[in-house]
Amino acid sequence: MAVSKKTSLAFKSYQNQAQALVKTYLLADAFMPYTFVFGGIFASKMVYDLIQLISTFYCRTYAGLTKIQRIEWNNRGMSSVHAIFITTMSLYFVFWSDLYSDQYTAGPVTYRSSPLSTFALGVSVGYFLSDLGMIFWLYPALGGLEYVVHHTISAIAVAYAMFTGEGQLYTFMVLISELTTPEINLRWYLDTAGLKKSNAYLINGVVIFFAWMVARILLFVYMFYHVYLHYDQVFQMHQIGVFLVFTVPSVLGAMNLMWFGKIVKGMMKTLAKRQ
Repeated sequence: MAVSKKTSLAFKSYQNQAQALVKTYLLADAFMPYTFVFGGIFASKMVYDLIQLISTFYCRTYAGLTKIQRIEWNNRGMSSVHAIFITTMSLYFVFWSDLYSDQYTAGPVTYRSSPLSTFALGVSVGYFLSDLGMIFWLYPALGGLEYVVHHTISAIAVAYAMFTGEGQLYTFMVLISELTTPEINLRWYLDTAGLKKSNAYLINGVVIFFAWMVARILLFVYMFYHVYLHYDQVFQMHQIGVFLVFTVPSVLGAMNLMWFGKIVKGMMKTLAKRQ
């Protein structure tokens, strides 16, 4: 009984010390962004390994892939999970949350943030860093220069919004474009599985067309319109923040238009073959 009581007290002491450590460092205001970023990196690694494990036991196509194809298979699964997460969070903050509403009078919209918004952006930064590391490590197997540019400027812009709290609304507007990522990855999965001539491949292509037009073109137009309506608040930001608000969406928008042209050509070519 004495030993048991002593062990219980020791365990309780270690538990209190661990809680104090978490509150003092990991969840302290100054350390929270770093905690969220490392959490995003850890979550990306966990999802990557989970996709690998599930595919090994439950997907016959996976066994016949080359080593680099398996890596890309796992990587695309990881990017799809991140896309679903950040798209859900972005849609919530942009269209449903009162945090960035004009009726919310807590200062300029460009300076508003919350622990939840910072958490979402931190996880996204962790993902972009993880994926960018894999792209560099296996370059150019997982993507060429356009992927490096896309991930680099995305990571910089999201990290700036997370650490400073500036322009988070516009960051979430741009991150809604991740809505198209699962469909793009599904297209690759179907092609790799030899289902390029299936109806699922065709339907997915049509979904990509409309999702891309809405999330990566029309939504960018809406974002710049919102910036125009709130330009006085935008220019209250630091010069770096103002530069990122105008430059990053412009570069990504130009890339989206370039990729959209390829999507249209590919869809027209597929439909012509079907006819």
